[in-house]
Amino acid sequence: MGDDELVREWREAEREPGAVVLDGFHALKHAVRFGGDVRWVLTVDRGALLALAAELAGDVVPAVEGLAVEVPEAVVRGLVSRVHPTGVIGLAVRPSAEANLAALAGRPRRAPVVVLENPRNLGNVGAVIRLAAGFGATGVVTTGDLDPWHPNVLRGSAGLHFATAVERLTLPQLPAGPLYVLDPEGTDIRDLPFPDDALLAFGTERHGVSEELKARADHLVAVPMRPGVSSFNLATSVGMGLFHWMSGRKR
Repeated sequence: MGDDELVREWREAEREPGAVVLDGFHALKHAVRFGGDVRWVLTVDRGALLALAAELAGDVVPAVEGLAVEVPEAVVRGLVSRVHPTGVIGLAVRPSAEANLAALAGRPRRAPVVVLENPRNLGNVGAVIRLAAGFGATGVVTTGDLDPWHPNVLRGSAGLHFATAVERLTLPQLPAGPLYVLDPEGTDIRDLPFPDDALLAFGTERHGVSEELKARADHLVAVPMRPGVSSFNLATSVGMGLFHWMSGRKR
């Protein structure tokens, strides 16, 4: 296949519903490792890619070896806004909304769902998804206009969208479970353990959570903060909430 034909086929695949770009080796690695439907892998150096996979993630080598196509760097530059330092891009298909909703709604739930109300920063949402995957959360739900599968969010999560259920819903669509809302007026987090089936809800750094979300809460929870400090970073707050949940579980 010539380079022009390859670019044309990539562009056609990129326009298919649910298609997402995997930017760099780590995003590719996580998509493959956690069962993502990876359709394309392009690299500026196939030998270097396979060596990197063998060094860092031997479990994904067979899949990467079967997919990786070496192309000139100019081809990759024409497909993405910038070439990742690893010289790798991939194309995958996100899980269906039905699959994500089934994962979020499954009971009994063994780990919390993180709820981000109307988040604004793409990088922050990616960092939250990365944290949720690392802690083994059931999923991350966002409300509002921001697409949690935006390329910049996927870049921030290093492809770990495929390791947890990520979906955008409205507040009435939230999965069942006790709702714990992080708010400065709440009970000190140290006095209130989080159950496995909790929904842990976080607002924006500037405005906090809405009155509607507060009204739905089973518990308002506060993280102690030094007077004069306005807020914690969103991803930091989620990390503290998930660590608090994990710390209350038996090893």
